[in-house]
Amino acid sequence: MINKVNLFEHLPQPGAEESFETFLELGGVRLERIVSHAHATPEGEWYDQHWDEWVLLLQGSAGLLIEGEPEPILLKPGDSLHLPSHLKHRVEWTDAEQPTIWLAVHVEILAM
Repeated sequence: MINKVNLFEHLPQPGAEESFETFLELGGVRLERIVSHAHATPEGEWYDQHWDEWVLLLQGSAGLLIEGEPEPILLKPGDSLHLPSHLKHRVEWTDAEQPTIWLAVHVEILAM
């Protein structure tokens, strides 16, 4: 079945948590939209994922800190990053004036 999706429509309202919505799962790949409203990773917490992730910032802005780096990477619309598995990272901040919309592709390495 064909399913048309517009990543800028039907955005969730601001809340205490970021919104994660999966649009496609196929084999070891998951495609999701993340919507942030002035969110940040809780202080002292780090993402340490066992899969690779590629993110594309579509709207808004964000600061993403990689463990060991002195400053967050500033992301604006059109910027993308590849985050290899087990690269510890955290979202320091997202835009407080508008929703920050991310497209994330998660790639799980499947054992053969």
